[in-house]
Amino acid sequence: MSRHLAAALLAMSGLLTASGLQAAENGVGVYLLGIRGPLAGLTPPPGLYFQNDFYYYTGKASPSLELPFNGKLLAGVSATLPVNAPTLLWSTTVQVLGGNLAFAGTLPIGGPSISADASLSVPPLNAVLSRNLRDSITTVGDPYLQGMIGWHSGNLHWTAGVGVNVPVGDYREGAIANIAFHRWATDVFGAVTYLNMQNGIDLSGAMGITFNGTNPATDYTTGTEFHLELAATQNLPNGLSFGVVSYFYAQLTDDTGSGAKLGPFRGRVAAVGGSLGYMFKVDGRDIATRLKVYREFDVENRLEGTAAFLTVALPLHVYAPPPGVGKQASVR
Repeated sequence: MSRHLAAALLAMSGLLTASGLQAAENGVGVYLLGIRGPLAGLTPPPGLYFQNDFYYYTGKASPSLELPFNGKLLAGVSATLPVNAPTLLWSTTVQVLGGNLAFAGTLPIGGPSISADASLSVPPLNAVLSRNLRDSITTVGDPYLQGMIGWHSGNLHWTAGVGVNVPVGDYREGAIANIAFHRWATDVFGAVTYLNMQNGIDLSGAMGITFNGTNPATDYTTGTEFHLELAATQNLPNGLSFGVVSYFYAQLTDDTGSGAKLGPFRGRVAAVGGSLGYMFKVDGRDIATRLKVYREFDVENRLEGTAAFLTVALPLHVYAPPPGVGKQASVR
C-alpha cells in the first residue's frame, strides 16, 4: 500500500458524523459540518480501517437571539463542544452498480458545556425565568451507522451513501447540555474527488440532505437540512499537504411540533478555513493525519464560532485495491 493510497484514509473523514452546533433543537444538528474535506469522494480500497476524529467547537450567540434547548428558550448562549469520534470502516469486495460497497460505524464520546445569560418564557412575553444557567456533560452519544458505494474512473472518484443516527445514546431529558439527540435522523449524501497523482492536486466536494425525526421528549421536529463542503488541496512528495476548506449549511424546511416555540426557526451558516496534513509510516503501517480549522460567518439563528478537527487514520487490514486505484496510486 503506497503513501498516496494511504491518503485515501483521510476520505473517511467524510464518512462519519458526530454532533455539531447548528440551527435546530438544542442548537444541534446530526450532521457535523466540516467533517468532509480532502478526498471526500474516495472510498478506501477493500479492507478494514480505523479513524479517530477529535472535534472542538467554541461559539456564542447574540444576547438578543433566543435558542431552543430541550424545552427551554435561552438567550446569550455560549458553548464549547469537545468530541472524540472513533470510526470503524469496512470497505468490502462486493461490487454494486460497478462500485465498492462499504459500511461504517461511529460512536461519539464527549459533550458540550453550555452557559446562558437567561432562560425566557414563550414569546411574545419573553419574561426572564432564571439567569446565569450553566450545564455540562461528558458521556456517550448516539451511534451513527452508514452504508455507501464508491466508484473510481481515472482521476475521478465519487461516493454516494446513507447515514442513520440511532437514538440510543445517553440523553438527559430537560438538560441544556446533551450529546445524544433522542431522535432518528437520516442523511443522504454524495461526494466527488478529482485527484491527480502527477501534480498532487485534490479538488473535492460533498453535499447532503438530513431528514430529522421527532424528539418524543420535547415534541420537536427539526426541519430538513442541507450541507455542502468544498476543499482544494496540494499534496507534496514528502507526505505533507495543505489547502483551503469551507462549508455551507441551510435549513430547508421549518421546525415543527409543540416544542418548536420559536416557530420555523430556520438557520444558516457559512465557514472557510485551512487544512494541513501529513502521512508517515510506523512499523511499516501507513498513518494519515490532518488538521482542519474553520471560522464561521453569515450566521442566522445559531451560534457563531470556530471549529477544529484533528484526524488520525490507519488501515487495519487491506485487500487488493479496486481496479485502477492501485495503478494510479503508484505513479508517484
